[in-house]
Amino acid sequence: MYAEMALRSKGMEVLINNLGRVEAERFISLIIREPFDYTEWQKDLFNNMSVKELSARAMKEYKNDK
Repeated sequence: MYAEMALRSKGMEVLINNLGRVEAERFISLIIREPFDYTEWQKDLFNNMSVKELSARAMKEYKNDK
């Protein structure tokens, strides 16, 4: 488990690496501006995906990170 500051740093690093600096900042401003419940949002994120499909997608992402 990360300490709070390390988690913030790692989160920004991930956002910037994947979205670029401008879009990462834009994403953060969207999250701050709108009421957003991540727990509710993620419940439906993979709703139409089978476990097999989700696993294949996760493995593909894992391999891309290496």
